[in-house]
Amino acid sequence: MRHIISLLVENESGALSRIAGLFSARGYNIESLTVATTEDPTLSRMTIVTLGSDKIIEQITKQLNKLIDVVKLQDMTDKDHIEREMMFVKVRAEGESRRSEIQRVSDIFRARIIDVTDTTYCIELTGSSRKLDAYIKTLHEGDVIEVVRSGSMGITRGEKSLSL
Repeated sequence: MRHIISLLVENESGALSRIAGLFSARGYNIESLTVATTEDPTLSRMTIVTLGSDKIIEQITKQLNKLIDVVKLQDMTDKDHIEREMMFVKVRAEGESRRSEIQRVSDIFRARIIDVTDTTYCIELTGSSRKLDAYIKTLHEGDVIEVVRSGSMGITRGEKSLSL
């Protein structure tokens, strides 16, 4: 089962390495990982997406909680939450008909063209992983030059928060 785990960690060098090392040492895979500072510059928020049974995830969360860098942890999988990912796609956009088709598909998916050259478009899209996958499948396979994805980020709905 897919799990999304959110952590507040000390914003210090080596924290990311220790957390990723915990997964690696136990043979668990990280599907996606995002990390950035929070409103408190001494803390970073990390979102990890991983696959595993409830028993394995329980083991992972117990081990993460033992790390000195981890301030607070929350498995958002069973909670009402919002989850998004961001993607940049660079595509070939040669010829007026091709350019207008890319624009039309981008409008349908609420994507934004953020860079234009004579031969390429760079497109920004935010949404669920499935939405991003569907967008890529909609484009002609030979037109995609490069794809960059952020990995999932998540936040719980309502009053509950991952804060001190």
